[in-house]
Amino acid sequence: MKILIAEDDIISSRVLETTLVKWGHEVVVTRNGAEAWTVLQQPDAPLLAILDWMMPNMAGIEVCRKVRELELSIPAYIILLTAKTAREDVITGLNAGADDYLTKPFNREELRARLQVGVRSADLQKKLAAHVEELESALAQVKLLQGILPICSYCRKIRDDKNYWQQVESYVTEHSEAEFSHVICPDCYDTTVKTQLENLKKSRIGSAPTRD
Repeated sequence: MKILIAEDDIISSRVLETTLVKWGHEVVVTRNGAEAWTVLQQPDAPLLAILDWMMPNMAGIEVCRKVRELELSIPAYIILLTAKTAREDVITGLNAGADDYLTKPFNREELRARLQVGVRSADLQKKLAAHVEELESALAQVKLLQGILPICSYCRKIRDDKNYWQQVESYVTEHSEAEFSHVICPDCYDTTVKTQLENLKKSRIGSAPTRD
């Protein structure tokens, strides 16, 4: 997975980058909050970000707030990395929009475990976004007929909201994306069409010229 690192300390950044690459991730490295914010606004932005709390230009906690203000179909999973350990700091970070919290110096196995949670969350968000897109696409192609439709008991015409009577197929075509393909059902064939064909056949035989 593509992961963003925002860390102004060169050594810490290099250790994080090396560790993540070793675990098979694609890493995007930034040196301050402003650079991280720029990357996270891109259409192909990483879905997982590790942000140092204290950075020049823009703090990691401020990046969290700004990212959460974006209307993204797939929000980034953000882990705050900081030396702050007080409970109040943890609460502040989470309230700012961080999904998780990792203290410095970080433990490799703890980092791996927290990243696995982030990866699962990001994958779930991608699947959810794909389902939503499919649903929106399907709904865009459908217009629903709602309410009670007055229909004649004899000719089966429908009365529209302007008090005009229309054939069923005309009304449905105007109020939906449906199209009609006219066929003959088995019941109508047996009760109507079959008799008509037999009568037509008899009439042809009866009208055929006779030979002397």
